[in-house]
Amino acid sequence: MSNISIPYGTRDFSTNEIRKRNYIIYIIKKNFELFGFSPIETTSIENISILKRKYGEEGEKLIFQIINSGIILNYSLLSNKKKFFKKALRYDLTVPFARYVVMNKNKILFPFKRYQIQPVWRAEKPQKGRFREFYQCDVDSIGSKSIWQEIELILLYDKIFYELNLPVIIKFNHREILKQLSAFLGINKKFIEFTKILDKWEKIGSKKIFKKLIKIGISKYLLKKIFFIFKEEKNILNIYNFFLPLKKCFHFINEIKFIFKIIKKFKLKSSKLIFKPNLARGLNYYTGIIFEVLTENNILSLSGGGRYDNLTKIFGLKKKLSGIGISFGLDRIYISMLEMNLFNKFLFKYLDVIFINFGYNESIYSYKLILELRKNGISSELYPDNIKIKKQLKYANKKKITFVFLIGKKEIKKNKIKVKHLKFSIEKEYSYIDEFIDFFYNKNI
Repeated sequence: MSNISIPYGTRDFSTNEIRKRNYIIYIIKKNFELFGFSPIETTSIENISILKRKYGEEGEKLIFQIINSGIILNYSLLSNKKKFFKKALRYDLTVPFARYVVMNKNKILFPFKRYQIQPVWRAEKPQKGRFREFYQCDVDSIGSKSIWQEIELILLYDKIFYELNLPVIIKFNHREILKQLSAFLGINKKFIEFTKILDKWEKIGSKKIFKKLIKIGISKYLLKKIFFIFKEEKNILNIYNFFLPLKKCFHFINEIKFIFKIIKKFKLKSSKLIFKPNLARGLNYYTGIIFEVLTENNILSLSGGGRYDNLTKIFGLKKKLSGIGISFGLDRIYISMLEMNLFNKFLFKYLDVIFINFGYNESIYSYKLILELRKNGISSELYPDNIKIKKQLKYANKKKITFVFLIGKKEIKKNKIKVKHLKFSIEKEYSYIDEFIDFFYNKNI
């Protein structure tokens, strides 16, 4: 038995873990619907041509591709990839969504707002908050360039994390501003490299970032001139004058200012909104505003996303459709809430009521009551075996079941329903099941 294991980077979940994860999904899904997003699902397996050249060089190495025989391997392991690989497990939910939009363009009413809550797979080296199989909870809106969509997503972030009691920092930037800065530094053709380096800011720090940027051919003089912009979170007004010579930046800087202006009017419940000029997001398809959400201690990234203008065009759609989306990392939110003891206030009950098994006739009688309780939304079951009552009660205690029904021959004869409240060790008799149901909803819960 010691040789039994599960694949590297995957996990099993206990009942308790699933109940907590389902609570997070409930809050996220409820608010997705509240903000007008509709559900879709896409296939777990995509044709490799759909996923390739969408995530950048580093992302592409993490795609799990499937060889013709059905065996799943890491993309980087084989040299003659075209011969063996034609399909892959999805890397994220955004690219499959863009493919879905193109395939269903004649059935979709634009702008189209959708949400997806499904697993994705990446051949990463597992570590805290990083797995090879994990869930993403995505919302995307496609078919409009309106900046109000960015504002809507910020408000959605704030509402969800407020309801989860998880204070967060919402960081955002604009990829077009980064493009203008790369042009100022004389590295237009190395923009992707530039963003990849900036994306590592939190991991390796400013000194190493500076050295890496010099290595890709940036003038030390020019880099020193603008490096102050990247060093800390900025008030957009404090660096506005710097961008005056970069006229192409005006529109994008004004978008940042507009977002702050509107959010200030509405006031966020618990989140902090920050303009972060070194935020780059490593995925190649982002073209506009980009987001990253972290816990207040800046340890775990809980969500990310942004504006993309060219994804559907890549799949052959002639009409250019601008889209924007964000993705909540279920696993990282779960880890953060667990570490902060945010689940303690919630009661995760397995069962409300259990009936002691006294034998065949008593079980038949009990089942009539069980069906009535279930009809009224009270979870209940009969202990399956007619064993010692002491053992059945011990089972109920361990499962933290609130009420135990003791319907023996004596109770059936008297036409009474005996109920024991385990937490307070109180026994009470009812004449009708409706009396208990009334008590359950009006006095106990």
